[in-house]
Amino acid sequence: MENLIVEEGADDAQIAAWLEERLLQALAAGDGPIAITMPGGSTPFPILEILVQRRLDWSRITVWPGDDRVVPEDHAASNTGKIRALLEPVGATVAALNVMEEIPHFTLAWLGMGADGHIASLFPNTDPQVNDPQPVRLLTPDPLPPEAPFDRITLTIPSLLNSDDLLFVIRGDDKRAVFDAAIKGEHDLPIARLLGAAGQPVTCFS
Repeated sequence: MENLIVEEGADDAQIAAWLEERLLQALAAGDGPIAITMPGGSTPFPILEILVQRRLDWSRITVWPGDDRVVPEDHAASNTGKIRALLEPVGATVAALNVMEEIPHFTLAWLGMGADGHIASLFPNTDPQVNDPQPVRLLTPDPLPPEAPFDRITLTIPSLLNSDDLLFVIRGDDKRAVFDAAIKGEHDLPIARLLGAAGQPVTCFS
């Protein structure tokens, strides 16, 4: 992939610095608001805790969860609730996914990936399509992850691809092997479908 940059051995502070620079560029390019989407899970929040201390005008940034568990926002498993708790105090607007929602163009789509090749909550059993006509879907992973056995709401591949940049943070040799195989077209997992259709710059911190 000519549009792919892989940064090896990056720590949370380096990733936060990359995010700060990318968002500053986007904010400087115009006067209006920008939108980004980000993952849940354990990986992004230590990075965000560094990023919220940086020189960003969060009042111009709307943050969308890429997916969420279908639980109340005050539930421990809610991605939206965690993002809201961290970013609303610094002035960001945090959106909640809804199947009737109009999804914006994203300055940045930040994604994680599971060892099974899923992105957002687009698990292999859900057969996500690059031409999905719906921007948001309600889905049930199969098998349900034991640490989060809930139905999901998720952005679809076209919504994620409607972005200026794609960012991945891939930690662990097992996940990196799945990601590398996707780049080479060696499987048809959701990550491979997304990357195969991506024309924008893709940055992977590993």
